[in-house]
Amino acid sequence: MELVVNNLSCARGGVPVLERVGFRLTAGQALMLRGPNGIGKTTLLRTLAGLQPALEGQISSPPESIAYAAHADGLKATLSVAENLLFWARIFDTNDITPALEGFDLVDLAGRQAQNLSAGQKRRLGLARLLVTGRPIWMLDEPTVSLDTASVALFGRAVAAHLKTGGAAVIATHIDLGFSAQSLDLTPFRAAPQKLNDFDEAFL
Repeated sequence: MELVVNNLSCARGGVPVLERVGFRLTAGQALMLRGPNGIGKTTLLRTLAGLQPALEGQISSPPESIAYAAHADGLKATLSVAENLLFWARIFDTNDITPALEGFDLVDLAGRQAQNLSAGQKRRLGLARLLVTGRPIWMLDEPTVSLDTASVALFGRAVAAHLKTGGAAVIATHIDLGFSAQSLDLTPFRAAPQKLNDFDEAFL
């Protein structure tokens, strides 16, 4: 399992934000994306996950290898915790949700509807979906939002276990998750400001 990114440029709203990004990630490795707010961490993750096209460059990874977790938890409000996990498990052709329930401390909440969970519990459930995808490469955008200290540690252990079994992860976060990881500062890859022509300036 390997993710190779070469000379990648990506845009937000049609405006280039990052240029010539490159890195290699192999089994058991995690990469932390660093940089100030607005630099393009989310845009890069969405491009890597195939949710938007790259402006140029190459992304090489095994087919159907990437699972993406963004700010939205992606839950069905009227389904229970277990039913939500079963829904996603069936989409990814897996069946056992026990590791997901145990890994994110959701066993006692299995029968509760998602709409009756706290923000932190919803976040844990949203992240627990990663464990039913069966996909080796996790793309995670600020995964610890709404999590308390104990839940952040829980999440860190889940990622560490994923890496130990040969998985990989690319994570946009500003905090230490308690495991060894590479770091990629996106500041040097910030796209140069676009030059405006007379036509563009007429609409500013």
